[in-house]
Amino acid sequence: MAATPPPVPLSGEEQAVMRAFGRLIQVLPRLLDADLERDQRMSLSEYTALRHLSETEDRRMRMSELAAACDMSLSGMTRLAGKLESLGYLKRIRCELDARGSNAVLTPAGLARLREAWPDHLASVRRHIFDHLEGMDLRRLATVLEAMTGSAGPACNSSSHDD
Repeated sequence: MAATPPPVPLSGEEQAVMRAFGRLIQVLPRLLDADLERDQRMSLSEYTALRHLSETEDRRMRMSELAAACDMSLSGMTRLAGKLESLGYLKRIRCELDARGSNAVLTPAGLARLREAWPDHLASVRRHIFDHLEGMDLRRLATVLEAMTGSAGPACNSSSHDD
């Protein structure tokens, strides 16, 4: 059996990039969440769930699909959906094709709430992300970032919202 060559150590520049990415992955969601909480009294998870529902043709998703789209466990999504349902932003209905599952359906109030929160979230995204990327080839950056996460599941390719 052939020996596997030893891994090549990271250069100083590669180490710096790896550490910066690690920090970004931890800090950026907290920054966006804090801005939404402060400006809209809405969590990033709530906003993300409403956004995903708004991007579907009939504003409905199976709970398991919504959980996956939001990178949440099904139990976490169930709790979040319960909160959003109590606020009147979505309703849960039995899946017509599979009575064991349920769908989350965005209500008109939920769409209105998403539209209300969107300007503040957009300002936060611009401030924390795009203000730092001026002059960069964003199409190439998106391609590279998608390639890095390619094995993690389907990408969100929606262009229907500016966030």
